[in-house]
Amino acid sequence: MGQTCCCMQIDQATVGIKERWGKFEEVLDPGCHVVNWCFGSSIVGLLSLRVQQLDVRCETKTKDNVFVTVVASVQYRAMPSKAKDAFYQLTNPREQIQAYVFDVVRASVPKLNLDDVFEQKNDVARTVEEELEKAMSNYGYEIVQTLIVDIEPDETVKRAMNEINAAARLRLATREKAEAEKILQVKRAEAEAEAKYLSGQGIARQRQAIVDGLRESVLAFSSNVPGTTSKDVMDMVLITQYFDTMKEIGAASKSSTVFIPHGPGSIRDVADQIRNGLLQGYAGSQAAH
Repeated sequence: MGQTCCCMQIDQATVGIKERWGKFEEVLDPGCHVVNWCFGSSIVGLLSLRVQQLDVRCETKTKDNVFVTVVASVQYRAMPSKAKDAFYQLTNPREQIQAYVFDVVRASVPKLNLDDVFEQKNDVARTVEEELEKAMSNYGYEIVQTLIVDIEPDETVKRAMNEINAAARLRLATREKAEAEKILQVKRAEAEAEAKYLSGQGIARQRQAIVDGLRESVLAFSSNVPGTTSKDVMDMVLITQYFDTMKEIGAASKSSTVFIPHGPGSIRDVADQIRNGLLQGYAGSQAAH
């Protein structure tokens, strides 16, 4: 604002309040105005129309008895059409806005739990804005926007919340690890069962091949050497396998295999025991039928 003699300059986004002999006369828009000081006219003040911001820190308690500090950011401005009310009715509009913010926040937050305050902060901001709009419009001010920019619980509460979150994540990780170990054990058991099944098939095929080979050897030997019986051939096969086994045992440096009774003559006893067992089994099956 500048003045020279009776001329007065009002800057952009600002209005001047003109009085005459101490009584309000008019609102002066931006530009140059002639003010006749001799007839009691004067510019008693200027009113900015720019958007202003007020940050309000309000401490309150939630429904679950947790003290929090709520930081509300209020953006407001004077309305040009109500510049007279904005200039004359409020001595300090910032303190008035702060008082309304305290009142609304301390009436809204105690109805919510701490987690709900974080989730519903936009609803709290909307309630503050609506109450401020109704109250401040009577004084010539417009509430442009209201934001809840921060919610600060007590430091001990924040530590407790972090510990709860860490414990929950640890519990989830333990559960996932146990589930993975369970799947691993199941897969290992399935693989072991499949390996045993395949090993059993291999052993069965091996024994079948041995039986087929023995049968072919007995038939071939009996046909090529007249006067020999199947018993003679089996005794010869067993004695041959006996010497092969003894050879393998002798070749191994750390073998712990022991034959009791030991001696080539024991092979006949083993053959007799196998033969008697087979004959007894066959006789039992026939008797059952």
